[in-house]
Amino acid sequence: MGCRFKALSDERRRTILAILGENDASAGDIARRFSISQPTVSNHLKILKEAGLITEQKIRQNRIYSLYKPGIHSVIETLKNIVKEA
Repeated sequence: MGCRFKALSDERRRTILAILGENDASAGDIARRFSISQPTVSNHLKILKEAGLITEQKIRQNRIYSLYKPGIHSVIETLKNIVKEA
């Protein structure tokens, strides 16, 4: 779970999750919404994917990214348990 929280610690990655919450998107689509390079966006996507927060699907020449809702729900449940215990 720590990896997920580390992935969420970056504001750009949280913004990427918000973008993917609206629609699935390619790395290029996401990069156009930022003033950062596509390789930087790709690195953020890699971290989010490794954390189990997004999925990647190859469609023809593109890789399309989507929210992985079970991963997001796991974070939410962990936070609910922390609050309940406090």
